[in-house]
Amino acid sequence: MLLKAFAATLLALSQISCTSIGVSASSPAARNTSTNQVYSFGLWGDMPYARNGDTPQRMAALLQNINQSDIAFSMYNGDIKDGSSKCSDDVYTDALKMFNTLVKPIIYLPGDNEWTDCHRLNNGGYDNLERLAHLRRVMIPSMNSLGQQPMPLERQGALGQKFVENTLFTRGAVVFAGLNVTGSNNNLVLNAKDCSDKSARSPQQCDADNAEYLERDTANVQWLARTFQTAKEQSAKGVVLVFQADPGFDLPETEGVDESKAERVRGYQNFMAAVIQQTEQFSGQVLLVHGDTHFFKMDKPLYSPAKMLTNLTRLQTFGSPHLHWVKVTVDPASHNIFQIQPAIVRQP
Repeated sequence: MLLKAFAATLLALSQISCTSIGVSASSPAARNTSTNQVYSFGLWGDMPYARNGDTPQRMAALLQNINQSDIAFSMYNGDIKDGSSKCSDDVYTDALKMFNTLVKPIIYLPGDNEWTDCHRLNNGGYDNLERLAHLRRVMIPSMNSLGQQPMPLERQGALGQKFVENTLFTRGAVVFAGLNVTGSNNNLVLNAKDCSDKSARSPQQCDADNAEYLERDTANVQWLARTFQTAKEQSAKGVVLVFQADPGFDLPETEGVDESKAERVRGYQNFMAAVIQQTEQFSGQVLLVHGDTHFFKMDKPLYSPAKMLTNLTRLQTFGSPHLHWVKVTVDPASHNIFQIQPAIVRQP
């Protein structure tokens, strides 16, 4: 059943258009109209991980460092817990408490550890789609950002509903988008072993996961198109895309191997093809931000080891046990627009 459903998923994916599902935005994108504004924002994620010794004291040092900075807001690109601990309800409420210790707005985006992987036995053997629905209800309590000074956001879905986690807003000369693109192959189940290995899932649940992947991938491509259309309409100089997964960027590290075509990252190929297409048609700079691999990295990875997509920069954020963050300054007077600086936190 699973293999047959997977083949049908791939066929549907090759035929589907970005307008094939109805996705309504909640409100016009929040916009700061001063396009010459110079400001900074923060990027962080993949923490805290209990198994790595990310104690409350260490996390407090990070949060204090962010609070003492001059950033206008920050974006958290997923994984509020490690990948071998249970997806119990307290994980989500504890994360909300953490985010709301931040004075400035914080935009939360989901990671695989808090929903995609919850079917694993060491995660408690949950129904991961039920955990995704729970995340949408609990982690996104309003249409605004989190933090003590919440800011308005445009969201792809209504409160508690599908795709409410996808966000869009404008500040100065840059349009920002957050998307639910997660690790573990974006919740795409490739085969029967992939379904059952160390997992409480049934074949029927794996079929449901593939259907979820297809619907969300389509919504993400649609949200991507809306983001770039907004940027063009506003004559924006930059676009920032933030999500959790590493979609297979490290092409030059194995000679003769194109990692982006590997089976383990098939769940990102349709979305990344849309990223390339939209970036090619955009005259400004694109900063693509992700986590999942836990090492700070900045490069220009697309298209291939021999060919570069010059106006796209990849930024991979820190992650546990490296409890640091990244500060990005937007300077519209600079051709590159984005000035990227690792913010190293002295730990107790």
